[in-house]
Amino acid sequence: MASFNLTPSDPSTFILMGIPGLEAAHILISIPLSVFYIISLLGNFMVLFVVGKEQTLHKPMYLLLCMLELTDISTSTSVVPKALCIFWFNLKGITVDGCLTQMFFLDVFSVMHSSILVTMAFDRYVAICNPLRYSTILTNARIAKLGLVGLIRAVLFILPLPLLLKRQPFCTNRIIPHTYCEHIAVAKISCGDITVNKMYGLVIAVTVIGLDLMLIALSYGLVIRAILRISTKKAHQKALNTCTAHICVMLMSYTPSLFSKLTHRFSQGIAPHVHIILANLYLLIPPMLNPIIYGVKTKELRDKVVKYICRR
Repeated sequence: MASFNLTPSDPSTFILMGIPGLEAAHILISIPLSVFYIISLLGNFMVLFVVGKEQTLHKPMYLLLCMLELTDISTSTSVVPKALCIFWFNLKGITVDGCLTQMFFLDVFSVMHSSILVTMAFDRYVAICNPLRYSTILTNARIAKLGLVGLIRAVLFILPLPLLLKRQPFCTNRIIPHTYCEHIAVAKISCGDITVNKMYGLVIAVTVIGLDLMLIALSYGLVIRAILRISTKKAHQKALNTCTAHICVMLMSYTPSLFSKLTHRFSQGIAPHVHIILANLYLLIPPMLNPIIYGVKTKELRDKVVKYICRR
């Protein structure tokens, strides 16, 4: 019962308000939120199960897909259960350390997700532009090492964020108008100077997302050039199909993420509840749709999934 009676002045606790202005609709909002989350879990775990069971899918492309699904599961799981506790049970309290931990893992998985998308773009570049050396350039062991490098990069970039916030003084206003501990939302309730926090957050966004997008654009620019040089229509279509799923996933991942982050930082004309709804949707929609896109566009994976579903 203590979690229902927390006061904003409690020095060890923050209060997550959910979606300010839409408190009366929290139960209704929780319905699509929970449905999206369940579909996301089912779809991603299905892909992980099928790839794990089928030896023929133990290839670099599908290993990368499994990494992507794991980051999707981790990202949404770091946010949705707490949001549903707010909507269903009014459990708005979260300890300072719990808040910073949630922020850390959410941002680490987001940066890791971006690293995997870059590696997937490189995978398609090698598969189409240098197919004869694909099996020697991209082995499962090398993909695992690239995944580890992406994880280390994410941790090194993100670790300063909670550490900087940990040093900030938080006064009597400890209410966070959000469903989860988003970095800027937490920084704004500090009564200290948050210039460094804002600048470092912006540097991460520009450096990580900007660099990753440049590498992805370069890879797919070379891929498209190679596809246009293919003479036969059948080979042209086959090469294009191998990239379609990846391009759809990347557009779906980066577009809402960038829009949400930029509007949260720079736009003063958008209502707060719109910011918060967008911030939740961009963490849920891509994880929900990624398995569907790959299931539809990747014939080998689609056939294996259908085989397991029919068997059940």
